[in-house]
Amino acid sequence: MSEKTNSESSMITTDQQFDGATCVDELNKLLRLRTTPIGMKMFKTREEMEQVPRIRRPKDIHTTDQIVGQAARNGWTVGITMEDLVGAQCGTVIGLHPRNDEWLSGDRMAGVWYADQEEAARHQAAMDVLEYGQYEAMAVSPLASGRLDPPDICLIYATPAQMILFINGLQWTGYKKLEFSCVGESACADSWGRALQTKEPSLSIPCFAERRYGGVQDDELLIAIPPSFLPKTIAGLHALSSNGLRYPIAPYGVNNDVRAGMGVSY
Repeated sequence: MSEKTNSESSMITTDQQFDGATCVDELNKLLRLRTTPIGMKMFKTREEMEQVPRIRRPKDIHTTDQIVGQAARNGWTVGITMEDLVGAQCGTVIGLHPRNDEWLSGDRMAGVWYADQEEAARHQAAMDVLEYGQYEAMAVSPLASGRLDPPDICLIYATPAQMILFINGLQWTGYKKLEFSCVGESACADSWGRALQTKEPSLSIPCFAERRYGGVQDDELLIAIPPSFLPKTIAGLHALSSNGLRYPIAPYGVNNDVRAGMGVSY
């Protein structure tokens, strides 16, 4: 069967209802992802979160990076409240702790991540966070499990080469320029914080804490994206694949005559 026929027979269409297992299967075929795509969902009450099938509750205190890592690296479904988190920095990003004056001061980062109190406060003010008071709990789970039915956002870890093709697929139809932010440390504000707040795809360079505590690998980027965007992205990836634009991207060579390759790709 030809590659074009494979593409045309994809189960994904842009108007299809979101199905996590199908999306994960297609993404793995198209991009060969190494890390489990996961979903994140906010809950108004602890009791609602605890109704998620096979939910695990932490026995220890964690960072949000660790909770996300338990889903993406271990394949677990985990639910938390503010009491499970190590401090305000983690809870505020997902709206479980108020963005109050103490948090905005950035006092714990002054002289550590930023030169002084003023610089640390600028960092805190720049972070995209979910409004406090809407939710009591959060859960993460492998996207293919369907346990969050559906999640608020999907978290997909990928190498830079995989990520640019993912974005190319996203831009195949309904094109618009995508702009992302980088607050530096606390990059979860650039990914899940921003995506939860804006309902838009949000790319980040995972920070020191995500790599140290969340298991994020040296070569991984993270995109947080509402599930409604995934079917059109996958359809776009199939279209690109039909045009010979697929992962892995085969090196052409820095010394070869470029005309033959450019004639196919552009």
